Amino acid sequence: MPPVDWIAVLVATVASFVLGSFWYSPLMFAKAWQQDTGLSDEQLNAASKARIFGVSFILIFLGAVVFSMFLGPDPGLGFAVGAGAAAGIFWVAFSFGVNYLFELKPLRMFFINGGYHALQFVLFGLAFGLI
Repeated sequence: MPPVDWIAVLVATVASFVLGSFWYSPLMFAKAWQQDTGLSDEQLNAASKARIFGVSFILIFLGAVVFSMFLGPDPGLGFAVGAGAAAGIFWVAFSFGVNYLFELKPLRMFFINGGYHALQFVLFGLAFGLI
């Protein structure tokens, strides 16, 4: 198994959560995201927050682990951030774009969710490039 910087993985995971709490907050895109997903306040309030946040943490953590393996040890800040931006935009966000085209989702939803994941992977790159 390639070496993994576990501190950077944890920092990347927590940074992703901080970004998400801001990105999907009422200050940013909460209402637009909710409207585009078709989720009601009742549905969101009834959902298991522990399950959603717990499983999300695990998935983000595992994504950060594999991204760390992809980058390798001591990737350098420029390479790590560039790889994060490329992965976030061209792999993750564009994959959402393909799904959203077939699901007839609004373009705004692509920019909200794709934008979050593009920035998430930039943060991953920052964590692995700086730590």
